[in-house]
Amino acid sequence: MTAKRTKEPQFDYHVALRDEEGLQTFGLMSNQTWRDDPKRLAFLLSRYKFVAKMLDGKKSALEVGCADAFGTRIVRQVVPRVVATDFDPLFIADAKQHASSKWPIELAVHDILEGPVKGGFEAAYSLDVIEHIPAANERQFMRNVAASLTPDGVAIIGTPSLESQAYASPPSKIGHVNCKTAAELKALAGAHFANVFLFSMNDEVVHTGFYPMAHYLLALCCGRKA
Repeated sequence: MTAKRTKEPQFDYHVALRDEEGLQTFGLMSNQTWRDDPKRLAFLLSRYKFVAKMLDGKKSALEVGCADAFGTRIVRQVVPRVVATDFDPLFIADAKQHASSKWPIELAVHDILEGPVKGGFEAAYSLDVIEHIPAANERQFMRNVAASLTPDGVAIIGTPSLESQAYASPPSKIGHVNCKTAAELKALAGAHFANVFLFSMNDEVVHTGFYPMAHYLLALCCGRKA
């Protein structure tokens, strides 16, 4: 028979929470990650933590390409209104199934290539998306992200580096049609923002190290150009 109480009383809350609300579940993408490469989930969540730290104090944020929105509530911890979008209805439907009333997030189907998201957001972020956008459409992508912001809004774009693709998995390589070097990412972002601050990332560590040795790149952009 399963014990109804833990040996240490402070942990009884965990049992009560399970009995009252059930257990939290993964989404489509996070489930596969936890199954096949658990450590990668730490890398994913650390990217969202970086975004949350940078956007702390903002009142609204737009996520472009949220997939199952597993990491989105990390941003929601510090931003009162988060609108998470994806162009794939299947992922948005899945994200809604796993949504939490404790961390309300607005979920919507939207293809950023078709236009900006209305609302005048103070911030926008997009992680692991631009490498899936064909190079012919990348300026349209950036232009519509920028147009979703208030004039003084900030954007964060995260993407695997071009150099990292030698170590990418076969499924990743299929979708990664537009990975960039640090210089290329900065130039693209700089066409739409007056200021671009570039960070390197290896595993879960964000730093300002040597770009060609970075597995992941994060561009912090502000000063939207007209």
